[in-house]
Amino acid sequence: MSHAEDHEGTRRDFLYYATAGTATVATGAAVWPLVNQMNPSADVQALASIRVDVADIEPGTQLTVKWLGKPVFIRRRTQEEIDEARAVDLGDLPDNESRNANHPGDASDENRALDESGEWLVMMGVCTHLGCVPLGDGAGDFDGWFCPCHGSHYDTAGRIRKGPAPTNLPVPVAVFEDETTIKLG
Repeated sequence: MSHAEDHEGTRRDFLYYATAGTATVATGAAVWPLVNQMNPSADVQALASIRVDVADIEPGTQLTVKWLGKPVFIRRRTQEEIDEARAVDLGDLPDNESRNANHPGDASDENRALDESGEWLVMMGVCTHLGCVPLGDGAGDFDGWFCPCHGSHYDTAGRIRKGPAPTNLPVPVAVFEDETTIKLG
């Protein structure tokens, strides 16, 4: 094999690598806009996390806020509501799983409440049957929430007790930032 033939192989290899590299860069440049358009827009990213001032919520009342396009119920429960929720036998629940993004596990009131005392309950306000918004303030057979569209009854901890809804109202990621501010997301 002569020196000239060795040199041709090297030139040919260089051309293959240069062509492949150029094709890779061109493909990436063509595909990136398609992939990037699937990312959430700036307005959606801005709403991914919100802070809610709960200083004016009295025991026994709730505030409904919109987060990620869905209603979220923030309820400050009375001691009577907490006691009622904690007295429920988990075996009596159609869905005894928590659905809590912060504390997965059983559907005990302790796992669903935002704080240790159980005073604060934060839940997505969307019926798990067909996506309606349940009525609150002691509605339904279990003094919690009631979806009049198809008759789902939730108790004071947002757990399904009666009706066609298959699961408890989900509990989103939420934390207290300070004594009067809850951060969702």
